Amino acid sequence: MRRVLVKGAGVAGLTVAHELAARAASVTVVEIRGQIGGKASWLAGGMLAPWCERESAEEAVVTLGRTSAEWWDTTVPGLVTKAGTLVVAHARDASELARFAARTRNCESVGEEALAALEPDLAGRFRQGLFFAGEAHLDPRRVLEALAGKLRAMGVVFLLDRGEIAPSGFDQVIDCTGMARADHDLRSVRGEMLILRTREVSLARPVRLLHPRHPIYVVPRTDHQFMVGATMIESDHDGPITVRSLMELLNAAYALHPAFGEAEIVETGAGVRPAYPDNLPRVTHRKDGAITINGLYRHGFLLSPAMARQAADLFFNSSADLESENEADRQRQSA
Repeated sequence: MRRVLVKGAGVAGLTVAHELAARAASVTVVEIRGQIGGKASWLAGGMLAPWCERESAEEAVVTLGRTSAEWWDTTVPGLVTKAGTLVVAHARDASELARFAARTRNCESVGEEALAALEPDLAGRFRQGLFFAGEAHLDPRRVLEALAGKLRAMGVVFLLDRGEIAPSGFDQVIDCTGMARADHDLRSVRGEMLILRTREVSLARPVRLLHPRHPIYVVPRTDHQFMVGATMIESDHDGPITVRSLMELLNAAYALHPAFGEAEIVETGAGVRPAYPDNLPRVTHRKDGAITINGLYRHGFLLSPAMARQAADLFFNSSADLESENEADRQRQSA
Protein backbone atom coordinates (compact mmCIF):
# COMPACT_ATOMS: atom_id res chain seq x y z
CA MET A 1 0.00 0.00 0.00
CA ARG A 2 1.39 3.38 -1.04
CA ARG A 3 1.86 5.85 1.85
CA VAL A 4 1.11 9.54 1.29
CA LEU A 5 1.65 12.54 3.54
CA VAL A 6 -0.80 15.39 2.89
CA LYS A 7 0.22 18.76 4.30
CA GLY A 8 -2.73 20.98 5.18
CA ALA A 9 -6.22 20.14 6.42
CA GLY A 10 -8.10 22.78 4.47
CA VAL A 11 -10.46 22.00 1.63
CA ALA A 12 -7.64 21.09 -0.78
CA GLY A 13 -5.95 18.76 1.69
CA LEU A 14 -9.14 16.95 2.69
CA THR A 15 -10.40 16.48 -0.86
CA VAL A 16 -7.11 15.03 -2.07
CA ALA A 17 -6.93 12.83 1.04
CA HIS A 18 -10.33 11.42 0.07
CA GLU A 19 -9.29 10.79 -3.54
CA LEU A 20 -6.17 8.97 -2.36
CA ALA A 21 -7.88 6.92 0.35
CA ALA A 22 -10.67 5.94 -2.04
CA ARG A 23 -7.99 4.44 -4.28
CA ALA A 24 -6.51 2.42 -1.39
CA ALA A 25 -3.57 4.67 -0.48
CA SER A 26 -2.50 4.96 3.17
CA VAL A 27 -2.94 8.67 3.98
CA THR A 28 -1.69 10.85 6.82
CA VAL A 29 -2.82 14.48 7.04
CA VAL A 30 -0.69 16.92 9.03
CA GLU A 31 -1.99 20.37 10.03
CA ILE A 32 -0.16 23.13 11.87
CA ARG A 33 -3.41 24.35 13.45
CA GLY A 34 -5.28 22.47 16.11
CA GLN A 35 -8.45 22.08 14.03
CA ILE A 36 -9.72 20.88 10.69
CA GLY A 37 -10.12 23.56 8.07
CA GLY A 38 -7.66 26.34 7.30
CA LYS A 39 -8.56 29.99 7.56
CA ALA A 40 -9.58 30.46 3.95
CA SER A 41 -11.66 27.27 3.91
CA TRP A 42 -13.39 28.12 7.18
CA LEU A 43 -14.44 31.57 5.94
CA ALA A 44 -15.62 30.51 2.48
CA GLY A 45 -19.08 31.12 1.09
CA GLY A 46 -19.47 27.54 -0.12
CA MET A 47 -21.09 28.43 -3.43
CA LEU A 48 -20.80 25.78 -6.13
CA ALA A 49 -21.53 28.25 -8.89
CA PRO A 50 -19.35 27.67 -11.98
CA TRP A 51 -21.60 29.54 -14.39
CA CYS A 52 -21.94 32.61 -12.17
CA GLU A 53 -18.18 32.66 -11.63
CA ARG A 54 -17.69 32.85 -15.40
CA GLU A 55 -18.66 36.53 -15.12
CA SER A 56 -15.18 37.32 -13.81
CA ALA A 57 -13.25 34.07 -14.33
CA GLU A 58 -11.84 32.07 -17.22
CA GLU A 59 -13.75 29.28 -18.96
CA ALA A 60 -11.48 26.79 -17.17
CA VAL A 61 -13.38 27.52 -13.95
CA VAL A 62 -16.58 26.27 -15.57
CA THR A 63 -14.84 23.21 -17.02
CA LEU A 64 -13.20 22.26 -13.73
CA GLY A 65 -16.10 23.19 -11.47
CA ARG A 66 -19.22 21.97 -13.27
CA THR A 67 -19.16 18.54 -11.56
CA SER A 68 -18.22 19.78 -8.08
CA ALA A 69 -21.77 19.71 -6.71
CA GLU A 70 -22.10 16.04 -7.65
CA TRP A 71 -18.71 15.24 -6.09
CA TRP A 72 -19.62 16.86 -2.79
CA ASP A 73 -23.12 15.37 -2.75
CA THR A 74 -21.70 11.90 -3.35
CA THR A 75 -18.88 12.31 -0.85
CA VAL A 76 -20.86 13.88 2.01
CA PRO A 77 -24.50 13.07 1.19
CA GLY A 78 -27.23 15.39 2.39
CA LEU A 79 -25.04 18.47 2.88
CA VAL A 80 -25.35 20.02 -0.60
CA THR A 81 -28.35 22.20 -1.44
CA LYS A 82 -29.16 22.15 -5.15
CA ALA A 83 -31.45 25.17 -5.37
CA GLY A 84 -29.56 27.27 -7.90
CA THR A 85 -28.33 30.85 -7.63
CA LEU A 86 -30.37 34.04 -8.00
CA VAL A 87 -28.71 37.21 -9.30
CA VAL A 88 -30.51 40.52 -8.86
CA ALA A 89 -29.89 44.25 -9.23
CA HIS A 90 -31.83 47.37 -8.41
CA ALA A 91 -33.40 49.23 -11.34
CA ARG A 92 -30.63 51.84 -11.35
CA ASP A 93 -28.08 49.03 -11.82
CA ALA A 94 -29.90 47.26 -14.66
CA SER A 95 -26.80 47.62 -16.84
CA GLU A 96 -24.87 45.48 -14.34
CA LEU A 97 -27.43 42.71 -14.74
CA ALA A 98 -27.19 42.94 -18.54
CA ARG A 99 -23.40 42.78 -18.36
CA PHE A 100 -23.55 39.76 -16.03
CA ALA A 101 -25.94 37.97 -18.40
CA ALA A 102 -23.70 38.68 -21.39
CA ARG A 103 -20.68 37.11 -19.70
CA THR A 104 -22.41 33.97 -18.38
CA ARG A 105 -24.67 31.17 -19.58
CA ASN A 106 -26.99 28.39 -18.37
CA CYS A 107 -29.36 30.88 -16.79
CA GLU A 108 -32.83 32.23 -17.42
CA SER A 109 -34.07 35.77 -17.10
CA VAL A 110 -36.83 36.10 -14.51
CA GLY A 111 -39.30 38.94 -14.01
CA GLU A 112 -40.96 40.14 -10.82
CA GLU A 113 -43.51 37.31 -10.64
CA ALA A 114 -41.00 34.50 -11.18
CA LEU A 115 -38.53 36.17 -8.85
CA ALA A 116 -41.15 36.38 -6.11
CA ALA A 117 -41.96 32.69 -6.60
CA LEU A 118 -38.28 31.79 -6.15
CA GLU A 119 -37.69 34.07 -3.15
CA PRO A 120 -40.96 35.33 -1.63
CA ASP A 121 -39.14 37.61 0.83
CA LEU A 122 -37.70 39.55 -2.11
CA ALA A 123 -41.11 40.09 -3.73
CA GLY A 124 -41.56 43.65 -4.99
CA ARG A 125 -37.96 44.60 -4.36
CA PHE A 126 -36.51 43.79 -7.79
CA ARG A 127 -37.98 43.97 -11.27
CA GLN A 128 -35.80 41.34 -12.88
CA GLY A 129 -33.04 38.87 -12.19
CA LEU A 130 -31.11 35.89 -13.49
CA PHE A 131 -31.69 32.36 -12.23
CA PHE A 132 -28.92 29.75 -12.53
CA ALA A 133 -30.91 26.60 -11.80
CA GLY A 134 -27.98 24.18 -12.13
CA GLU A 135 -25.89 25.63 -9.31
CA ALA A 136 -25.69 24.63 -5.64
CA HIS A 137 -24.23 25.61 -2.29
CA LEU A 138 -23.03 24.10 0.98
CA ASP A 139 -21.96 25.13 4.47
CA PRO A 140 -18.15 24.83 4.42
CA ARG A 141 -17.78 24.18 8.14
CA ARG A 142 -20.35 21.40 8.29
CA VAL A 143 -18.93 19.83 5.14
CA LEU A 144 -15.30 19.91 6.30
CA GLU A 145 -16.21 18.35 9.63
CA ALA A 146 -18.27 15.66 7.92
CA LEU A 147 -15.50 14.95 5.40
CA ALA A 148 -12.90 14.67 8.17
CA GLY A 149 -15.13 12.20 10.00
CA LYS A 150 -15.53 10.11 6.86
CA LEU A 151 -11.77 10.17 6.26
CA ARG A 152 -11.09 8.92 9.78
CA ALA A 153 -13.54 6.07 9.16
CA MET A 154 -11.60 5.28 5.97
CA GLY A 155 -8.39 4.96 7.99
CA VAL A 156 -6.86 8.38 7.30
CA VAL A 157 -4.62 9.53 10.16
CA PHE A 158 -4.77 13.18 11.30
CA LEU A 159 -1.87 14.88 13.04
CA LEU A 160 -3.22 18.24 14.26
CA ASP A 161 -1.32 21.05 15.93
CA ARG A 162 1.89 19.78 14.39
CA GLY A 163 4.71 21.51 12.56
CA GLU A 164 6.91 19.96 9.93
CA ILE A 165 7.34 16.22 10.09
CA ALA A 166 9.95 14.17 8.27
CA PRO A 167 8.75 12.83 4.91
CA SER A 168 10.80 9.67 5.39
CA GLY A 169 8.60 6.61 5.40
CA PHE A 170 6.19 8.14 2.89
CA ASP A 171 6.14 7.40 -0.81
CA GLN A 172 4.76 10.84 -1.64
CA VAL A 173 4.22 14.27 -0.11
CA ILE A 174 1.30 16.39 -1.33
CA ASP A 175 1.53 20.02 -0.21
CA CYS A 176 -1.82 21.82 0.22
CA THR A 177 -0.68 24.58 2.58
CA GLY A 178 -1.71 27.57 0.46
CA MET A 179 0.05 30.81 1.38
CA ALA A 180 2.22 28.96 3.87
CA ARG A 181 3.96 27.39 0.90
CA ALA A 182 6.79 29.63 -0.37
CA ASP A 183 6.03 30.19 -4.06
CA HIS A 184 7.12 33.39 -5.76
CA ASP A 185 4.30 33.10 -8.31
CA LEU A 186 1.61 33.25 -5.64
CA ARG A 187 -0.02 36.46 -4.50
CA SER A 188 -2.31 37.11 -1.56
CA VAL A 189 -5.96 38.05 -2.04
CA ARG A 190 -7.74 39.09 1.12
CA GLY A 191 -11.39 38.17 1.56
CA GLU A 192 -13.70 39.50 4.27
CA MET A 193 -17.06 38.19 5.43
CA LEU A 194 -19.67 38.42 8.12
CA ILE A 195 -22.44 36.20 9.41
CA LEU A 196 -25.80 37.71 10.29
CA ARG A 197 -28.76 36.17 12.08
CA THR A 198 -32.36 37.26 11.57
CA ARG A 199 -35.76 35.58 11.55
CA GLU A 200 -37.16 38.35 9.36
CA VAL A 201 -35.58 37.09 6.15
CA SER A 202 -35.78 33.68 4.54
CA LEU A 203 -33.78 32.67 1.46
CA ALA A 204 -33.69 29.28 -0.24
CA ARG A 205 -30.48 29.84 -2.20
CA PRO A 206 -27.50 32.19 -2.55
CA VAL A 207 -28.50 35.61 -3.81
CA ARG A 208 -26.01 37.88 -5.56
CA LEU A 209 -26.78 41.59 -5.53
CA LEU A 210 -24.97 43.42 -8.32
CA HIS A 211 -23.58 46.90 -7.86
CA PRO A 212 -20.88 48.82 -9.79
CA ARG A 213 -18.67 49.14 -6.70
CA HIS A 214 -20.00 46.89 -3.95
CA PRO A 215 -21.51 43.64 -5.28
CA ILE A 216 -22.27 41.07 -2.58
CA TYR A 217 -23.54 37.57 -2.15
CA VAL A 218 -25.77 36.39 0.68
CA VAL A 219 -25.73 32.65 1.39
CA PRO A 220 -28.34 31.08 3.71
CA ARG A 221 -27.09 28.89 6.53
CA THR A 222 -28.87 27.03 9.32
CA ASP A 223 -30.40 28.67 12.41
CA HIS A 224 -31.60 31.77 10.49
CA GLN A 225 -28.02 32.74 9.68
CA PHE A 226 -26.66 34.28 6.50
CA MET A 227 -23.09 34.54 5.28
CA VAL A 228 -22.38 37.86 3.55
CA GLY A 229 -19.26 38.35 1.48
CA ALA A 230 -17.57 39.46 -1.71
CA THR A 231 -14.62 41.64 -0.81
CA MET A 232 -11.43 40.95 -2.78
CA ILE A 233 -8.42 43.02 -1.77
CA GLU A 234 -4.91 42.57 -3.10
CA SER A 235 -3.24 42.33 0.30
CA ASP A 236 -1.45 39.82 2.51
CA HIS A 237 -2.86 41.34 5.69
CA ASP A 238 -4.80 38.66 7.59
CA GLY A 239 -5.97 40.82 10.48
CA PRO A 240 -9.60 41.50 11.44
CA ILE A 241 -12.15 42.93 9.04
CA THR A 242 -11.81 46.67 8.44
CA VAL A 243 -14.46 49.25 9.29
CA ARG A 244 -14.85 50.19 5.63
CA SER A 245 -15.43 46.61 4.51
CA LEU A 246 -17.84 45.96 7.37
CA MET A 247 -19.86 49.06 6.49
CA GLU A 248 -19.91 48.16 2.79
CA LEU A 249 -21.10 44.61 3.46
CA LEU A 250 -23.75 45.77 5.94
CA ASN A 251 -25.02 48.50 3.62
CA ALA A 252 -25.22 46.08 0.70
CA ALA A 253 -27.07 43.50 2.82
CA TYR A 254 -29.50 46.23 3.89
CA ALA A 255 -29.96 47.14 0.21
CA LEU A 256 -30.93 43.54 -0.53
CA HIS A 257 -33.51 43.52 2.26
CA PRO A 258 -34.08 46.22 4.95
CA ALA A 259 -34.68 43.58 7.62
CA PHE A 260 -30.94 42.91 7.63
CA GLY A 261 -30.64 46.28 9.33
CA GLU A 262 -32.04 44.69 12.50
CA ALA A 263 -30.04 41.47 12.21
CA GLU A 264 -27.53 40.28 14.79
CA ILE A 265 -23.88 40.29 13.78
CA VAL A 266 -22.83 36.77 14.76
CA GLU A 267 -19.31 36.79 13.35
CA THR A 268 -16.89 38.75 11.22
CA GLY A 269 -13.80 37.35 9.60
CA ALA A 270 -11.01 37.90 7.12
CA GLY A 271 -8.61 35.51 5.46
CA VAL A 272 -5.93 35.48 2.80
CA ARG A 273 -6.39 33.29 -0.25
CA PRO A 274 -3.54 32.18 -2.54
CA ALA A 275 -3.80 33.07 -6.22
CA TYR A 276 -1.58 32.73 -9.27
CA PRO A 277 -1.38 35.55 -11.83
CA ASP A 278 -4.14 33.99 -13.97
CA ASN A 279 -6.35 33.25 -10.91
CA LEU A 280 -6.43 29.56 -11.86
CA PRO A 281 -5.27 26.71 -9.57
CA ARG A 282 -2.36 24.45 -10.37
CA VAL A 283 -1.26 20.92 -9.58
CA THR A 284 2.51 20.75 -9.93
CA HIS A 285 5.21 18.14 -9.46
CA ARG A 286 8.13 19.92 -7.79
CA LYS A 287 11.78 19.14 -8.36
CA ASP A 288 12.02 17.73 -4.83
CA GLY A 289 9.37 15.15 -5.74
CA ALA A 290 6.46 16.71 -3.86
CA ILE A 291 3.12 17.37 -5.53
CA THR A 292 1.41 20.69 -4.77
CA ILE A 293 -2.16 21.90 -5.05
CA ASN A 294 -2.32 25.66 -4.81
CA GLY A 295 -3.82 28.88 -6.14
CA LEU A 296 -7.46 28.02 -5.52
CA TYR A 297 -8.17 31.76 -5.12
CA ARG A 298 -11.88 32.28 -4.39
CA HIS A 299 -12.89 28.89 -5.81
CA GLY A 300 -11.80 26.49 -3.08
CA PHE A 301 -14.91 24.35 -2.73
CA LEU A 302 -15.80 24.71 -6.38
CA LEU A 303 -12.47 23.56 -7.83
CA SER A 304 -10.84 21.41 -5.13
CA PRO A 305 -12.52 18.14 -6.27
CA ALA A 306 -11.10 18.52 -9.78
CA MET A 307 -7.65 19.48 -8.50
CA ALA A 308 -7.70 16.57 -6.04
CA ARG A 309 -8.44 14.15 -8.88
CA GLN A 310 -5.57 15.62 -10.90
CA ALA A 311 -3.14 15.26 -7.99
CA ALA A 312 -4.26 11.68 -7.27
CA ASP A 313 -3.96 10.76 -10.95
CA LEU A 314 -0.47 12.25 -11.03
CA PHE A 315 0.58 10.27 -7.96
CA PHE A 316 -0.81 6.93 -9.07
CA ASN A 317 0.40 7.31 -12.65
CA SER A 318 3.88 8.22 -11.39
CA SER A 319 3.80 5.22 -9.05
CA ALA A 320 2.76 2.94 -11.89
CA ASP A 321 5.55 4.28 -14.09
CA LEU A 322 8.08 3.76 -11.30
CA GLU A 323 6.89 0.21 -10.69
CA SER A 324 7.18 -0.51 -14.41
CA GLU A 325 10.74 0.82 -14.41
CA ASN A 326 11.61 -1.29 -11.37
CA GLU A 327 10.13 -4.39 -12.97
CA ALA A 328 12.12 -3.75 -16.14
CA ASP A 329 15.29 -3.40 -14.05
CA ARG A 330 14.57 -6.69 -12.28
CA GLN A 331 14.04 -8.47 -15.57
CA ARG A 332 17.28 -7.08 -16.99
CA GLN A 333 19.18 -8.14 -13.87
CA SER A 334 17.71 -11.67 -13.96
CA ALA A 335 18.63 -11.99 -17.62
